[in-house]
Amino acid sequence: MSNRKKILQILEKNSLVYSNLDKLFSFICNATSLQQAEVKKIFYELLSNGDIFEIRKNKFITIPSRGFVKGEFFGTAKGFGFVKVDGMKTDIFVPANKTLGALDGEYVIVKIMAQNEDGCDGEVVSVYKPLESLVGCVDIVGGNLFLDPDNTKISFEIPLQKTSVKVEKNMKVLARIIRTDKGKVKGIVEEILGFQDDVKALELSIIRDHHLFENFPSVVVEAEKKVPKVVTASQKKGRLDLTKERIFTIDGADAKDLDDAISIKKLDKFFEVGVHIADVGEYVPQGSVIDEEAYRRGTSVYFPTSVLPMLPRSLSNGICSLNEGVERLTLSCIMKVDFSGKVVDYIICQSVIKSVARLTYDEVHDAITGKSFNEKTKNLEKDFLLMRELCDILEHNTQKRGALDLDIPEVQFVFDENGMAIDLARRERNEAHRLIEDFMVLANETVAKHFHKLGVPFVYRVHEPPTKEKVLSVCEFLQGIGVRYPKIPDDIVPSYFQEILDNVENLNTKDVVNKIVLRSMQKAKYSNKDLGHFGLALVDYCHFTSPIRRYPDLTIHRIIKEWLKGGKKLSTLRKEELDEFAFDSAQQSSECERNADIAERDVDDLWKAYLMKDRVGQVFDASISSVTNFGCFVALDNTVEGLVKVEDLPEDAYLFLDKQLKLKGASHVFSIGDKVKVQLTNVNLHTRNLDFKMV
Repeated sequence: MSNRKKILQILEKNSLVYSNLDKLFSFICNATSLQQAEVKKIFYELLSNGDIFEIRKNKFITIPSRGFVKGEFFGTAKGFGFVKVDGMKTDIFVPANKTLGALDGEYVIVKIMAQNEDGCDGEVVSVYKPLESLVGCVDIVGGNLFLDPDNTKISFEIPLQKTSVKVEKNMKVLARIIRTDKGKVKGIVEEILGFQDDVKALELSIIRDHHLFENFPSVVVEAEKKVPKVVTASQKKGRLDLTKERIFTIDGADAKDLDDAISIKKLDKFFEVGVHIADVGEYVPQGSVIDEEAYRRGTSVYFPTSVLPMLPRSLSNGICSLNEGVERLTLSCIMKVDFSGKVVDYIICQSVIKSVARLTYDEVHDAITGKSFNEKTKNLEKDFLLMRELCDILEHNTQKRGALDLDIPEVQFVFDENGMAIDLARRERNEAHRLIEDFMVLANETVAKHFHKLGVPFVYRVHEPPTKEKVLSVCEFLQGIGVRYPKIPDDIVPSYFQEILDNVENLNTKDVVNKIVLRSMQKAKYSNKDLGHFGLALVDYCHFTSPIRRYPDLTIHRIIKEWLKGGKKLSTLRKEELDEFAFDSAQQSSECERNADIAERDVDDLWKAYLMKDRVGQVFDASISSVTNFGCFVALDNTVEGLVKVEDLPEDAYLFLDKQLKLKGASHVFSIGDKVKVQLTNVNLHTRNLDFKMV
């Protein structure tokens, strides 16, 4: 049993009462044979994670117990809120006078006060994970400063303390939040982002609102200075030397954090495929200040004009990046793949490589399509042909097992030298992307399958099947728009949805159906349980290939390295400790990923709105992407979306047919997938909303 579980087990005994914390710590030390420093460390971690709660002075209970639960607080503009608790089917309603000043997005402990068939009511008793900061606009009332939060789910303005930082009305700022014991909050301005009519200030506001920062803490900056800049001879000892092999990277033209490289050979009975991944764990020890910051960030975040890296750039773009012509430490998964696409043998090992070429997707695409070659691609032409040959086999197998191929439009921006967007279009994926993706999926599956079979604690990338209710709603939607669909099977499998997607491949409703199917899916996440990946139709799957930019990859690299160095054995106690580490890492990484996804989408929407604001009055070709009782949402070919309100439709008496998703009038009918012409009438940069009217 891990030390954490031992301490929780002791605290679960309700009969234990202590006059002060020192006596409690002493008792735990005697019961567990742990040092007091370790007991205190674990105790305060449990307290900060909401796993224990001080129900009265020096009396602690575990959560959940005795009617107390923990979860995320969701506020509303009217002051009341809801607490979402894992494992509970319905959220807990919290009246406005029982929130203890909790802000939207904070994590709280709540006491359930009343419960019935419709749900339960509760009272917030503790904010165990408060917001550190908020973004908003400065308001001045009677000489007093207030923060009007960008988050509209916060129902009140927050008083700002006057400091030496000079602020003006309508400035966008980042304010540190200070909370009193009685639930009152106030703010201190820490950063001025600009004025609210400046698009760069609005972009930075979105980034800060998601608690994302470019700069690393000073302790991390100091620590990264001590990281070696080159691979040493001692580091190479015991590793498989692959420096003479033909290994290369393929990435985007502007990528600087190159964390995966590949090699391929064709032998008599199989392909030999090597996927070589940067050994970040060699330079970022668990528990180091760099590791703690990487854990907090969870992922690199990619915006149109910038990247907020998970690791300091001297690591992500330097010693950890598989740059051309220099030795780099790696973890390699080298697979023998027969001509049917089956992995018949493999090794997972620590290695050292020297990339022979840093290639871009466009260069490789031009080479494999015969469009053009340069010196690098000409030398690797045979490798590309082998990759293409194997990928055709792998993709045939992918289609055969029914993996989903969702074609969701993505945006590609063009920026000038001043970092201002000047154009946008639908992003095109070429065949070189497909080659890399197929190889990465193969390695991720192989590694996941290996460690699941061993029973070693691990972090998996899981995607659970959609609920039967979601499947029924998709079918009702298809029926409403006149699209035929196959009979719903007893067991929902990916191939069922892929058959639906194939049926609409050549219809004008293709994009809409792709989005509806995507929305019906559960969100992929990280877990220490191997629950399979529905979208890829795989039983075992993990993220092994990007430890520079994803913390779960770094987590499993550490586990792999420990397993290799320990003679491929782990003690029972160590397995328990690693399982806790995997569980925590999976939860944290999933939360960080969701936050990053929303931030990236919001920034994309801002730049879309910015580019469209000077096109008010112009007419565009569009398709109806959704229909509601208040109007139609339309999508342009360049991925921009907006709303046509009912009052901006041609004059008629409209009836909303919810199952068919139509607005039907006496003379006009508007349905999902319809091709229409629309005129842009309004753009709001602050809400990132666009309004159109039908032409």
